Amino acid sequence: MSRAVNRRIVLASRPVGAPAPENFRLEETAVPQPGEGEVLVRNLYLSLDPYMRGRMSDGPSYATPIAIDAVMGGGTVGRVVESRNAAFKEGDLVLAFGNWQDYALSDGADLMALPSGLARPSWALSVLGMPGFTAWYGLLKIGEPKEGETVVVAAASGAVGSVVGQIAKLKGCRVVGIAGGAEKCRFVVDELGFDACLDRRDPDLAKKLKEAVPAGIDVYFENVGGAVFNAVLPLINVHARIPLCGLIAAYNATALPEGPDRMPVLQRSLLVKRAKMQGFIISDHYATDYAEFARDMGAWVAAGKVKIREDMIDGLENAPKAFAGLLEGENFGKLVVRIAQE
Repeated sequence: MSRAVNRRIVLASRPVGAPAPENFRLEETAVPQPGEGEVLVRNLYLSLDPYMRGRMSDGPSYATPIAIDAVMGGGTVGRVVESRNAAFKEGDLVLAFGNWQDYALSDGADLMALPSGLARPSWALSVLGMPGFTAWYGLLKIGEPKEGETVVVAAASGAVGSVVGQIAKLKGCRVVGIAGGAEKCRFVVDELGFDACLDRRDPDLAKKLKEAVPAGIDVYFENVGGAVFNAVLPLINVHARIPLCGLIAAYNATALPEGPDRMPVLQRSLLVKRAKMQGFIISDHYATDYAEFARDMGAWVAAGKVKIREDMIDGLENAPKAFAGLLEGENFGKLVVRIAQE
């Protein structure tokens, strides 16, 4: 086969605070040659997700840091262009961890075959993939919403939050979203069916949130932290549940926030309200819960009960800028980079 150049984006240096262009480098290398048992995949779509910021640092975390000069990691949808593995053939569409590059080599262990007739293959990176699974698991397995309860969702227009709110509505809950700006809030209410949505930038957020949840908050899905959590905490009910999957407000922080130590307030609130706040990493749950999620979400999406909005960026070279914007809330929906046409 005629081989093109493999473009890839590597981590050039560790960011201090927000990632900057100089933290990345675009390289051109030879397209790898598959050996016995290996598969060569042409990446079509790359998922950009907040967790990637943590892997750019060298501090202790749940995942190994990306090494300097190593290709940036990330989930991809791609097409098999050459295979020496009997489980995959040329032309197969696959979900992979193909990273920020044009081509990826795999032994097949990290590949999941996707249906050839999938209407929107990129959805395997959002509502039908890791973000959707995060929303489903955190809300249903940790949040355990009951009909008539009030669920508040941070980053409500994003890849995870938008799905959380829609599932909560399917379970008969009152759902209040918090998002960045009037346009996102209109989308959350008018298109996704939330009962209300508040602008996280509103200086009166705490007051307006209290008005929006007259019966208090039974479940708060946390993936933001910061001022949003400060507004939520006084309003949680007895036996409230708080699934915690991210803290994007602090990902670029280089020091503790200014102001008084709020840890005693948090501890007292959890104690007095007998509340549960549980962190989770979704990769821990694929073996035990993914099949149930895939069945549920596949049916909801097919029936039009759960929708997703994508923020599609064209060009691998634009991934660093788009990723920096993601951490500042500039995206509107699930952020995906289209690396190549299908």
